[in-house]
Amino acid sequence: MSDPIKHECGIALLRLKKPLEYFVEKYGTPFYGVNKLHLLMEKQHNRGQDGAGVANIKLDMNPGERYISRIRSINKAPIQDIFKQINSRFEDIYEKHPDKINDVDYLKKSAGFTGELFLGHLRYGTFGKNSKESCHPFLRQNNWITRNLVVAGNFNLTNVDELFEVLLKVGQHPKEKSDTVTVLEKIGHFLDVENDELYHRFKKEYDSNLEVYGQISEHIEIQKILKKASEDWDGGYTMAGLLGHGDAFVLRDPAGVRPAFWYEDDEVCVVASERPAIQTAFNLQVEDIKELNPGHALIVKKNGLVKEHLINEPTVVSKCSFERIYFSRGSDKDIYTERKELGRLIVEPVLDTIDHDLDNSVFSFIPNTAEISFYGMVKGLESHLNEKKIVQLQELGPGASKEDLEKIINQRARIEKIAIKDAKLRTFITQDDSRNDLVSHVYDITYGGIRANQDNLVVIDDSI
Repeated sequence: MSDPIKHECGIALLRLKKPLEYFVEKYGTPFYGVNKLHLLMEKQHNRGQDGAGVANIKLDMNPGERYISRIRSINKAPIQDIFKQINSRFEDIYEKHPDKINDVDYLKKSAGFTGELFLGHLRYGTFGKNSKESCHPFLRQNNWITRNLVVAGNFNLTNVDELFEVLLKVGQHPKEKSDTVTVLEKIGHFLDVENDELYHRFKKEYDSNLEVYGQISEHIEIQKILKKASEDWDGGYTMAGLLGHGDAFVLRDPAGVRPAFWYEDDEVCVVASERPAIQTAFNLQVEDIKELNPGHALIVKKNGLVKEHLINEPTVVSKCSFERIYFSRGSDKDIYTERKELGRLIVEPVLDTIDHDLDNSVFSFIPNTAEISFYGMVKGLESHLNEKKIVQLQELGPGASKEDLEKIINQRARIEKIAIKDAKLRTFITQDDSRNDLVSHVYDITYGGIRANQDNLVVIDDSI
């Protein structure tokens, strides 16, 4: 694979709709949000193991108090590293002030990641640099709370050069030419425009700037900002963002190339790249979770109002096959069914290729994520054999010997674990010069399952 694959990543957005005191009383912990975000990210770790990042916004903080927290990591186990850092601060508070560990006011003033709005991101390595600065979420800081912007996404824009030129035309001087920075600054530009328009509007009605910005935070139209910012984006994307005062959004591309699912009740609103991650984290049924419609944005206002808004007119749905085949979690109901069916559908072509010689053919799968489609192929082979057995039994007639019956009944497809993956080595997306050397070592061959110069070897590989 010689072309770069960018931003095949995972996101998780979580908004707590109740005060933190509610979660302390009901669940016995002020860290309900942190724990749920951790679970959402662990259940999507298949989407990114090369880097991760989380951000948190605290609502209604006083001036001078920190309200945005962010940690990013490219540690070998980035998710664990991030939450170890977060939890170490909580552990420190518990050791020094055990009576304060459930004191919500104290925690919000003294520790990061004790807010109500969370955004997590998992990064899958690409052909480029793998530095902490490459990890989302990205942060656009400002002293005016409604102009602060945190962005993370699963996307690949194909017209970055064109979008970069647009930023130059409005007078910006971006620090680098990348799709992530371009997206951040594009949304940030129209966030500034919206702030300016609302400022001039409310300045006529209110004397103090404090009152003016209070009105701005209530009246910011995120759908208008997103519509202007994304009107010339070309590519697949699921873009998530947080504003400093507490609004949040997740925007999906018009063709539905990148996935996004969401759930809301009276306690939380959650969005993730994977449906089963939400199911597991909140103990839900598949029917409880909605798919974010293509071209729409899920907008979560600071006041807790959650609504889907049409941003860009949907086109023909064109979900990324790479997402569904390789990145999507196999425990999802639809993904599981699709992968099994893909395996079943290749049975006839495979049988034709091996001249229906099942006695001298061994079936296996590489890598582990191909196991579900392998089950489908095996079931297809079993169905084929059952039909064959029925015909053979009918041909034998009522006087068949025990030996002949056993020979027919015991026909099986030969299934072996041909290769065992070394979990310590990954080659799928890495630098060209190192991949070729690694690929010969990433699997350990199982010896003794194949008869040399006699057996056919049939291996199903999900990434082809």
